Amino acid sequence: MDFLRFLISKTFWRHLGLAAAITVVILLLTLVWLKIYTHHGQAIAVPNLTGLTISEVEDVVSSRKLNYEILDSIYASSVPRGTVVKQTPPPRSKVKVRRRIFITMNAVNTEKVMMPNLVSLSDRQATYALENAGLTLGEITYKPDFAVNSVLQQKLNDTVINAGVMVEKGSSIDLVLGMGLSNETTTVPDLLGMDLSSAKTAITGQYLNFGLATYDRSVKNEEDSMMAKVYRQNPDYDGYSSVRKGLEVFVWLTVDSTLLPVSDTIMTDVNADAVFNE
Repeated sequence: MDFLRFLISKTFWRHLGLAAAITVVILLLTLVWLKIYTHHGQAIAVPNLTGLTISEVEDVVSSRKLNYEILDSIYASSVPRGTVVKQTPPPRSKVKVRRRIFITMNAVNTEKVMMPNLVSLSDRQATYALENAGLTLGEITYKPDFAVNSVLQQKLNDTVINAGVMVEKGSSIDLVLGMGLSNETTTVPDLLGMDLSSAKTAITGQYLNFGLATYDRSVKNEEDSMMAKVYRQNPDYDGYSSVRKGLEVFVWLTVDSTLLPVSDTIMTDVNADAVFNE
């Protein structure tokens, strides 16, 4: 009975009303705080940060009361180094104040990759090898050679590049492919007595391809190889025979003077001495 009497008393209803009022005030204050904290109803357009440097990004996002965070760093040729490549959220998206914009930067230092060996590969195999190495196929040229559509040379910026050399990822590699032997003919040059450099020049000057240089046992070190002379060649020189352009010419070199041909000057001097002695 006492409890029922309390429930219908003015004191109970006064306290109940007070508790309800306090609850409503707390809810209203909470809603107001949440609105202020979350900036309810305040939205701004995300600026386009692509192509901007970090200092430029800082200026742009701070002026719009936004934040940013570098999410990743990649290597791209589409934008300058050290600038933004991608961003999330994308430009013109509506976000709230203090929203964090995630950006991907283009690395300042370009990634290096190892140049693969493409020589003797077919054009299709060479293309796959370039793609796997992170390189691109550049210009393709042809020259007479029996190896049709086979890579004869690999070049970077018009310079022959060897396998194993580190190059910038994405570099464009030019290829020289064989087109088969030409129907046109040329004569084989006389290479005997020449050093390797002169022999190569003479070979290419006749529209032929240099094949391989082989040193004999007399060549023991690098200095010997620089002094070595051609003592044998294939095809042989006979002064009149013709071969098809693009044919490969092979040479053998030595520093053994007994294997080298005697020069015309020496022979003339020897003959003159013989006549004088008579």
